[in-house]
Amino acid sequence: MSIFSTNLKKPLGIYIHVPFCRSKCHYCDFYSVTDMDMQMHDGYLDAVCDHIREAGPLTPEYQVDTVYFGGGTPSYFGAEGMCVILSTLRRSFDVASDAEITFEANPDSVNPKLLRRLKSEGFNRISLGVQCDDDEILEAIGRPHDYAQAVEAVRMIRRAGFKNLSLDLIYGLPEQDTERWQSTLARVTELNPDHISCYGLKLEEGTPLCTHQAQLRLPDDDMQADMYLSTVEFLRTRGYRQYEISNFCKRGKESRHNMKYWTCKEYLGFGPNASSDFGGQRFTVIRDLQGYISGIRSGGQVLQEVQTVPKKERAGEYLMMHLRTTYGISGAEYEKRFLLPFAPIEKALEQCRQRGHALRGGDGRWHLTAEGFLLSNSILTDLLLLQEKSRPLSRRK
Repeated sequence: MSIFSTNLKKPLGIYIHVPFCRSKCHYCDFYSVTDMDMQMHDGYLDAVCDHIREAGPLTPEYQVDTVYFGGGTPSYFGAEGMCVILSTLRRSFDVASDAEITFEANPDSVNPKLLRRLKSEGFNRISLGVQCDDDEILEAIGRPHDYAQAVEAVRMIRRAGFKNLSLDLIYGLPEQDTERWQSTLARVTELNPDHISCYGLKLEEGTPLCTHQAQLRLPDDDMQADMYLSTVEFLRTRGYRQYEISNFCKRGKESRHNMKYWTCKEYLGFGPNASSDFGGQRFTVIRDLQGYISGIRSGGQVLQEVQTVPKKERAGEYLMMHLRTTYGISGAEYEKRFLLPFAPIEKALEQCRQRGHALRGGDGRWHLTAEGFLLSNSILTDLLLLQEKSRPLSRRK
């Protein structure tokens, strides 16, 4: 976009939750269904498009600059349905011509026809769930593909003309150690993705991995920490800059959509269990596909947990989310936006700096180091306690 553009609209992100999967992975607690009944498929498509049409007129002051199809497995849902949703979105919202439009995919659910169709419709970024290069581990965690399929999927994606590819990986998996994880990183970087997300395994309540953890050989916390620190260094030497706790990219390939979450920008979510932060309010769609379809059809209530967020809570959000990134926080920005003193926060961050857990850049912004990211929960707890004790600044400041 030209620097002389007269477009003064506010940016807006759109998230579409596609709740269909071929099967449920053993670690996953995201909302999804594995019954791909065509009636349910068509009901979802009608409902999410109606929901989009209903919301579009409420955003005349906004321009959509990122769209993200997540799930579930959007590629399993199919190209035609995704294209219908995107077309409806374009007719209902002002979507920027250079918008980042991402969809999530599994290696077993992409093919040249699907990729060509989505590329022609304007999708320009793919997040591919590889997770691991070891077929035994992939089977143990319930993934519906092997590593050879992941390699072939990357080849197809590049042949289809996609120039922005992200690969998702998980460390801390059963039977995995630092050496095996380093081998995974080496093989995956040979695929030359533009972006890599590396998530530590979390045992979510109610998932098969959590239920059977006593029978699994899982890396302990110290080994997971070693894996994380080795990831940061390994990817740095391969040209991938860390810009968020779990995310690394080549120059200019940050996830523009996910940066909205981490920098507290506005977004709207559609589909069951999708979240939104818009117009000073946060709200979530009900976690029930049939209830969502019925509610949209009947004009009923499909939103829950609607809340107006107080300014002091926003200040806490600013600390928690911005300090997930290497962009970090600014004292001047903090005081201007929230009328709270930054001095107590800065004093605590200076102590973190002395321990090697934080850095202050030449622009005055503070961010955590890789070691600090490992301790971010305790660091943020301390900062939020300091914030809670702060008295507002004079408005003349």
